[in-house]
Amino acid sequence: MTPANLLIIMSDEHDPRWMGSSGSFVATPNLDRLAARGTRFTDAYTTCPICVPARAAFAVGKYTHQIGYWDNADPYEGAVPSWHHRLRGKGHRVVSVGKLHFRSTRDDNGFSEEIIPMNVWEEKGDLYGLLRGDDMPPRHDGKKLAGLAGPGESEYTWYDREIASRAQVWLREEAPRYRERPWVLFVSFVAPHFPLTAPPHWYYRYLDRVPMPKLYAKDERPAHPAVRDQAENTGYDQHFKDEQAVKRARAGYLGLVSSLDENIGHVLDTLEDCGFGGNTRVLYTSDHGDNLGARGLWGKQVLYEEAAKVPMILAGPGVPAGIVRSQPASHVDVYPSVMQCVGADAPEMYDGQPGVSLFRLAAGENPARTVLSEYHASSSRSGEFMIRLGRWKYVYYVQYPGAPQLFDLAADPEELRDLGTDPAHAGVRRECEQRLRALLDPDDVDRRAKRRQAGIVAANGGREAVIRRGSFAYSPPPGFKAELV
Repeated sequence: MTPANLLIIMSDEHDPRWMGSSGSFVATPNLDRLAARGTRFTDAYTTCPICVPARAAFAVGKYTHQIGYWDNADPYEGAVPSWHHRLRGKGHRVVSVGKLHFRSTRDDNGFSEEIIPMNVWEEKGDLYGLLRGDDMPPRHDGKKLAGLAGPGESEYTWYDREIASRAQVWLREEAPRYRERPWVLFVSFVAPHFPLTAPPHWYYRYLDRVPMPKLYAKDERPAHPAVRDQAENTGYDQHFKDEQAVKRARAGYLGLVSSLDENIGHVLDTLEDCGFGGNTRVLYTSDHGDNLGARGLWGKQVLYEEAAKVPMILAGPGVPAGIVRSQPASHVDVYPSVMQCVGADAPEMYDGQPGVSLFRLAAGENPARTVLSEYHASSSRSGEFMIRLGRWKYVYYVQYPGAPQLFDLAADPEELRDLGTDPAHAGVRRECEQRLRALLDPDDVDRRAKRRQAGIVAANGGREAVIRRGSFAYSPPPGFKAELV
């Protein structure tokens, strides 16, 4: 592969089904054009369906249990080498614009430059989410999620426009200076993450069109104990009083998806205007998805497709155009993709990363492997592990070892029928559990995560001090403060 520049665009909380190229009515013309001239992966997964661990794993190219950044109060601080560290060390210019969700700018995060970075609040993040297990205190930030849904502007819509602006400035004024080696520009937006406050010209486009979520009626919701733990502890849905309130929130989300696409369009247009289109590849993804009310769940934090799947589009020189690939892919695949793209695919750039280059997958390779996602964070009593094995999706809960979930995604892509206790599928479940245990020991990983979390709680004054500090609905962008409740 001929070395080329790389533009990585990441959004926050974008469920890939809400994209025109996925068959949705949501207006995403810029992402659709990107997909049309490249390869779209329909079954790509986050390593963890919550921001901070997902972004740490994205940087390092390894799964959460391999690197130990477990939750939203355990942020990446540069201690484990990332693709940015290694490329910078080889003389490449590696620049970030926007959300990182790392610990701080005081750390060496591996970038040559960080432009308007957003990191965890007070270098600590969501300490409240560390309080897991059988005595989890309820969260109180869901009311804000419901209350802010509607038309208007928020600090996040402002921040996204600023991110797009700074990226355009860098492409025009800085990128032409770096011609000796390919550069990498990481542009990281915050939409469509809540607050679900969308620009009015997008919000009203969807308000009368948005459907109610699937399995939303209380008698339709899954009775699985881990799912109910999550729903009851977050308490988000109790703040939506009627169907209209639900639709307002969903219209806000869809409006933010289109607003995100608008900002991405400005960056992609600038890339072409500056003459970089012929020697720059583009990768679009998101850190995780969003339940958006399905099964009465909001936000992410579970391993259903809405939360665990991510968009993944790759385009540019050497990438098959107009191709859709359905083999499972993962964020761990980004690390080798970056190395291959810029011509740095050498043994010394790796230390056990498990991913497969997306360029190889785009070319049609379908390696025999197990793709993993895992969760060890807020509102869960224990570790949760998901694997994709061909058509099968298997979820194992340490707290509930006798109640796994199993879905046949070929026959049931919406996960409407849980085969986790179906006697006819006992053999499939056994094989899936064996594949999971070949990757890790769930009980040992759970113990390690909880031991680390207990240490952070103790370092911050203990359980009662963390409860007094409170929780917050979302991290503030630069110049703003978190509203603790």
